[in-house]
Amino acid sequence: MNLLQRIERWGDSHHPMWLDGIRVLLGMYLIWKGISFVGNINVLNSVIERQPFLSVLSMWVAHYIVFAHIAGGLLIMLGLLTRYAALANLPVLIGALLFVHEPTGLFLVHNELPVTLIVFFLLIVFLVEGSGRFSIDENMRRHPEKPTYHPH
Repeated sequence: MNLLQRIERWGDSHHPMWLDGIRVLLGMYLIWKGISFVGNINVLNSVIERQPFLSVLSMWVAHYIVFAHIAGGLLIMLGLLTRYAALANLPVLIGALLFVHEPTGLFLVHNELPVTLIVFFLLIVFLVEGSGRFSIDENMRRHPEKPTYHPH
């Protein structure tokens, strides 16, 4: 059994129920943040273009950020492929930690640094812990689909 399988097994067996509520709230926050980025996509692009190594890919990076937040937030909220959705959002949060003090107004609605750190920490928690008991993943594990077609 490799390290990733051991982490997954430990996370699945040590998942408190209250953490499912935190997972749902995290997913809702990521969706909301992704939607707010859609409304400010030009500002997001300008922040990305200021970085010389990202300026060529600014439109791709901006779309990745929006997609990771909206789709990943939905998956995290539902508890479906939670570890993959958390992993997809980690690079976005690392970027947010690097660019959180940009003077464009995109990140200045309120002090985003503590919120970004909390979301980053929670993504790592759910990368290890997984979906939990109240999730689509757990429901699919408990009730595997039985084949309905029986060839003769």
